[in-house]
Amino acid sequence: MTARKNIDVALVYDFDGTLSPGNMQEFGFVQAIGKDPEAFWAKTNELARKNDADEILCYMFLMLEEARANNISLRRESFGKFGSKIKLFKGVEAWFDMINEYGKTLGLNIKHYINSSGLREMIEGTSIAKHFENIYACSFLYNVDDVAYWPGVAVNYTTKTQFLFKINKGIKEVSDNTKINKYLAKEDRPMPFERMIYFGDGDTDIPSMKVVKEHGGHAVAVFGNRQKKATAMRLIKEGRVNFACPADYSEGKDMHGVVKTILQKIRADYDFQQLLDNHKEKAGRE
Repeated sequence: MTARKNIDVALVYDFDGTLSPGNMQEFGFVQAIGKDPEAFWAKTNELARKNDADEILCYMFLMLEEARANNISLRRESFGKFGSKIKLFKGVEAWFDMINEYGKTLGLNIKHYINSSGLREMIEGTSIAKHFENIYACSFLYNVDDVAYWPGVAVNYTTKTQFLFKINKGIKEVSDNTKINKYLAKEDRPMPFERMIYFGDGDTDIPSMKVVKEHGGHAVAVFGNRQKKATAMRLIKEGRVNFACPADYSEGKDMHGVVKTILQKIRADYDFQQLLDNHKEKAGRE
């Protein structure tokens, strides 16, 4: 009997509201500029509304403006310190090693990715950053003194989808606009959508959830409160996601059971397709 081949599987996570409660800017940065979260986001939304502008670029602009107004130097290391203060949902710290080990029992190599409108530099300061194959998120440009001065990458709810195709084609560079558009046959893509699981908490994740689901992958709506639960249930009813789970990543909880079952299906689907292909090949030799 031929040995079973190990295959790669991608688990792709939004960050704010999915792995962490609230928005990451509220853990350190907002306090440093002397603002409360509601005031900061109200100012962001007003700036976007008045100028008919992108909210993501507006919050990045305001971070720079508020820091300058309060004589705060936003160095790359400052974002890392803010990131170290980000709270995580229950079970997240242990989740990655736990699900990796389960994947190994099925012959699956689990690869974790972030796809977020939050800040890459802050995510890199968290205790879980080491687990990610790549972090696709907003980031700043820095001057020679390593101080942020302009948005470098802005990721909103629609631009998130581009990173799914980068994962699909095995492209790590955010700046790439050549390989991403080059034709690559479905069977030659290193991470098929059928072997992706997307985790998100709400409306801003809908395009990404839909792309993964419609291409044969799986989408999980995560909820940490009653309001988010209502959103998750609506997404189930609308056929936007496959599953809705509370934001508890502990062993034995709903999230753990759902993802284990999805991984079993991914393994079985792959093995079944291999069996079909082998029989077709044998028939062709007769």
